[in-house]
Amino acid sequence: MSPDVLVQERSALGSFHTTESLPVPRRRSYWREALSQTFGAVDMTVPDEVYSGTIRTAPLGRLQAVTVDGDCLSALRTRRLVAQGREDEYVVVKLLDRGVARLEQDGREAVLGPGEIFVYDMARPVRLNLPQSFRTKSLVMPRDVLGLSESDMTHVTASPLGPDTPLGGLLSPFLAGLVDGAGTYSPSTSERMARNVVDLLGVLAGEILGRSNADTPGGNRALLLRIQAFIDRHLADPDLTPQAIARAHRISLRYLHKLFESEDATVGRWIQRRRLEECRRDLAYRANGTTIAAVAHRWGFSSAAHFSRAFRATYGVAPREWRDTQGLAS
Repeated sequence: MSPDVLVQERSALGSFHTTESLPVPRRRSYWREALSQTFGAVDMTVPDEVYSGTIRTAPLGRLQAVTVDGDCLSALRTRRLVAQGREDEYVVVKLLDRGVARLEQDGREAVLGPGEIFVYDMARPVRLNLPQSFRTKSLVMPRDVLGLSESDMTHVTASPLGPDTPLGGLLSPFLAGLVDGAGTYSPSTSERMARNVVDLLGVLAGEILGRSNADTPGGNRALLLRIQAFIDRHLADPDLTPQAIARAHRISLRYLHKLFESEDATVGRWIQRRRLEECRRDLAYRANGTTIAAVAHRWGFSSAAHFSRAFRATYGVAPREWRDTQGLAS
């Protein structure tokens, strides 16, 4: 396809495809090409007249977050395409945000509605039909991060988890927020979220396979990830305390502390660690344009002196030394 037809913007933060600025006769061929570039070797059927379509991608560690808005489409990945493509090492976890869908894989067929989460494996034939205007939010990930046996994987595919279930009601907004935020998280947050997606899928797999939470690697990981995302959103609030977090999530303080036992940090230490990480990044980015006290207060430290002591204890240098070093480096 010639460069003037493929309207695509790429950056280190991902890519963006849109049909909006194309003449109508060119949209269909462009849309098929953009979808194939995003999801690999599939036989893609789209309407003769494509009115609108956008694809946004962003990295999340080893994962790729993808949001697709479109009119309708049908995608078929045959055994021949599996054999000739290089996407068989990937699995897609998808949230149907708008519209309806029909998915077929591993001898199962699922009819899906808004808010449902489903999984399909690129290593085997799959058919996905979206017969009307839709929006999907996906995480595309290497199969080797899942830790699922081949047998378990064949039982997880085409087995949707609905938003009316306790776990689905928790995971649907979490997955949507994770995809929407990909590319905007700080590097440390992005890496941590990517590592924890494995546990999130363990929860999903356990629910589908009928295992109890105690039998799945993720256990209460989905709730922990939700709480960690809540902490990141409220780092600037000096009143962010374990008690406030427990109240916001309607759990006991004791249960909150239990959730953090796997993180090698208490809840309070986790909050301080995340604040220090953001302050360190801010001081480097704004090396010559802000005061130490302003950065400390921006990220929830009520005392500049306490911030300086905590920063030195964690990183081995005073905040001013770190900022001045970064200024020289730039």
